[in-house]
Amino acid sequence: MKKPKRATAAKVKKGRKTSGSRTKTTPKRSAAAAPRRAPAARAATSKDTSKATIRGLRTKLTQALRRVAELEAVADTDFLLDIPNRRGFERELQRAVAYMKRYRASGALIVLDVDRLKPINDSFGHAAGDEVLKAIAATLTRQIRASDVVGRLGGDEFALLLWNLSETDAKAKAVIFEQAIDDLSFTFRGQHVSAGASAGVALLGAQSDAVRALEEADAAMYVRKAHRRHEPRIRLVSS
Repeated sequence: MKKPKRATAAKVKKGRKTSGSRTKTTPKRSAAAAPRRAPAARAATSKDTSKATIRGLRTKLTQALRRVAELEAVADTDFLLDIPNRRGFERELQRAVAYMKRYRASGALIVLDVDRLKPINDSFGHAAGDEVLKAIAATLTRQIRASDVVGRLGGDEFALLLWNLSETDAKAKAVIFEQAIDDLSFTFRGQHVSAGASAGVALLGAQSDAVRALEEADAAMYVRKAHRRHEPRIRLVSS
């Protein structure tokens, strides 16, 4: 009678081992199932992070491009007169010449030098000279069309890019610019002052070169200045 009891006890013991063994394997199946879902979750998180990074980089790129444009505009603009400086004007001239070569267009380049600005600076200071330059820039800007360009090459020298003008019209326009500046009058320290200007013209067309055109207009301006030496270009008269 004792043997069956031992057999039963052995079966119970074996059953406990089997049950324990099954209990231990259950977490293994659960642990094995979890990694199958983890890669998908990590991929989704990584995708969201990448999109956020791309958005951030695009925003920074837009800001950087905007800043570059602002700096280029500043670099191409005369801080005193708010018109293109030499760098900005030469860039516009290069573009114009390229356009003329491609489309067989024409135009004129006028280089204009203010006569005897130095005496005004010496007599009344550079603030007075700046006022004269501002008035000249405003006068020239009023005399041109929206498609034309007026710039300051430096010091008391200006340049104008005019579209679709014949040689006769360009020279006539140069005289108009001279006369408009000759007619300007200023009062500094109770004295009336006027300053003139001399202009030189170079024609632009399909065969033009920007650098060469500037040299030609500049040379023509000095010839014109020599012809005007006998004219009174600055008057200091007591009020």
